[in-house]
Amino acid sequence: MIEFQNITKKYPDGTVAVDDLTLEVPEGTLTVFVGPSGCGKTTSMRMINRMIEPTSGTLTVDGKDVSTVDAVKLRLGIGYVIQSAGLMPHLRVVDNVATVPVLRGESRRSARKAALGVLERVGLDPRLADRYPAQLSGGQQQRVGVARALAADPPILLMDEPFSAVDPVVREDLQTEILRLQSELRKTIVFVTHDIDEAVKLGEKVAVFGRGGVLQQYDAPARLLSNPANDAVAGFVGADRGYRGLQFFHASGLPLHEVRHVAEAEIDTLTMSPGDWVLVTKPDGSPYAWIDTEGVQLHRNGSSLYDSTIAGGSLFRPDGTLRQALDAALSSPAGVGVAVDGDGQVIGGVKADDVLAALEAQRSARHGA
Repeated sequence: MIEFQNITKKYPDGTVAVDDLTLEVPEGTLTVFVGPSGCGKTTSMRMINRMIEPTSGTLTVDGKDVSTVDAVKLRLGIGYVIQSAGLMPHLRVVDNVATVPVLRGESRRSARKAALGVLERVGLDPRLADRYPAQLSGGQQQRVGVARALAADPPILLMDEPFSAVDPVVREDLQTEILRLQSELRKTIVFVTHDIDEAVKLGEKVAVFGRGGVLQQYDAPARLLSNPANDAVAGFVGADRGYRGLQFFHASGLPLHEVRHVAEAEIDTLTMSPGDWVLVTKPDGSPYAWIDTEGVQLHRNGSSLYDSTIAGGSLFRPDGTLRQALDAALSSPAGVGVAVDGDGQVIGGVKADDVLAALEAQRSARHGA
């Protein structure tokens, strides 16, 4: 367990970065520090491995005051992942990953062998081991950074805005990867971000920091969204926090409606009325886009499929959340979200009204319990 007890960090110019922070991070949990720039979240995290020393207060790890532990020894037992990976450009991937085990006295040969297994664990092809960081994509570099942090199997992992420099698609993949790894490894993770969506997706508990380094609220994500402690937290979480909160409600049992869908080759044979929508599928049967009567006419006049269809919105899988279901329904021009199975095949459609009815039922069940 990591425990902050009345921790304050004040710089010589009078700037207070962290103000009287008292907080416990339970062992084996993923806790997120979130807040605007300059609110003390990164400073707080970096005090755990003594990269920053507190001005006052006590910070303990597993009951030991970190100020009494040798800083180098402390850091070798704590994994650290930073933005843009921070890999050493002159070392191959395998040697980047093996860095900490070698520093701890493990033979380079043994550390490299173990590094290959860690690369696989974070979803990287071991054949990348002999490449240099500059030869990898941004997402691959971040995975290497996570692998390096995990290589010595530390009980604690610190992650300082690790995914902020990659594009949204890669970022979502990396978030999913961290959740998968945490479900397997149960490390004690402190994750810093300025993105509230990332915070509520990843965190088992979320600490919201405010200006002046003051902790505003420390709560489970669902409660943070439904019961912000004050106006500052409510403003940071955003006016659409009710929509975000749908991710904590399951979509199992949501009714699926019939969706009319055709292959591209069948578009010219369609009979449609104004206001109708039909889903066009790819040759492999997966959904492509929606088409209306105007699109059919354009297609018959020689327009390409891309020009005559409208993007189909996000897809929904029945094992997902009510947020995903509602997003699929709202982003579809037809007002019906496309539901697909594990193979990406169309199995029906979801409607917003059904999502709201399911939300009400689940709320009632929780309240009754």
